[in-house]
Amino acid sequence: MVKKIVDFVHDFGLARIIILGFFLLLCVLAVVLRLDFAELLSSSLVRIGMNGVLVLAMLPAISCGIGPNFGVSLGILAGLLGSLIAIELRLDGYVAFTGAILFSLPFAALVGYGYGWLLNRVKGSEMMLATFVGFSAVSVMKIGWLLLPFKSPEMAWPIGRGVRVTIALHNRGLAQVLNDTLAFNAGGVVIPTGLLAFFLLCCGLVWVFLRTKTGVAMRAAGDNPRFAEAAGINVDQYRMIGTMVSTILGAVGIVVFAQSYGFLQLYEGPMFMPFVAVAAILIGGASIKKASIANVIIGTFLFQAILVVAMPVANVFTADMASMAEISRIIIQNGIIIYALTQTRGE
Repeated sequence: MVKKIVDFVHDFGLARIIILGFFLLLCVLAVVLRLDFAELLSSSLVRIGMNGVLVLAMLPAISCGIGPNFGVSLGILAGLLGSLIAIELRLDGYVAFTGAILFSLPFAALVGYGYGWLLNRVKGSEMMLATFVGFSAVSVMKIGWLLLPFKSPEMAWPIGRGVRVTIALHNRGLAQVLNDTLAFNAGGVVIPTGLLAFFLLCCGLVWVFLRTKTGVAMRAAGDNPRFAEAAGINVDQYRMIGTMVSTILGAVGIVVFAQSYGFLQLYEGPMFMPFVAVAAILIGGASIKKASIANVIIGTFLFQAILVVAMPVANVFTADMASMAEISRIIIQNGIIIYALTQTRGE
């Protein structure tokens, strides 16, 4: 019996057991403290849907062998640019949401191709380079946001050129367009049907892609590059494909996130988003070399639900709720990344 318990802890991961236990403890405390659990569950479902596609963007990157994509900020920037174009063209509602995604795809594919080429030049140091590229791209784009010639009064500075730091989406009917689609109330819990359906649709498309000829070859290149090369697979090419798909999903993910949040956050906004996505998929059971759709869904649920429940629980015990919630987020997010990296054992 003891051996079975030890094996289970080793396979499932001690850190994940601790995180799951912490989540259950928070749920018990929320009930004991008589918090509105239905509201907490509603908020958790919204955060799962709005962050899910960004977490999903990690899956192709891990599958193709480049590891967790800390450079997904490139795709996020492409998605923000596509959203600005949709606003500039005065598109509304579903048309604006669809347009933002379509406008962002060429930019995401282009930067994803260049990013993939760069990663192929530094095999073995992908995560270090990805982090550098992600931070650098966000920093350089701060200048870009100031130089872009957008004229829409909803996002342009009143004086001078460039776009504002935060842009509201309510005027264009783009805010919560997925959240409100087919949403319904079940026992006090609001189910954002459209938002969750879109996330699951993206998961389904990636699941199908990974089982196509291209997807199987890409996973083979990531699992065992030497064997893949011996079998005639162009490893560099499929690593590049995985990087491009990851970058494109990052662009789609930020559009979904922004419409749910109600604002576009430029400049510093995209800086640390990749760390949240990486932490979530690792919490779900993925490693830096293996990942699945289940890891994406479970990890997104655990990570976001913990953050939602932790805030009001912390507020009961301390008046400084914001600081406690932020401290909890940083500990969980960065702690699980460090834990995952220690499991590589020098690989």
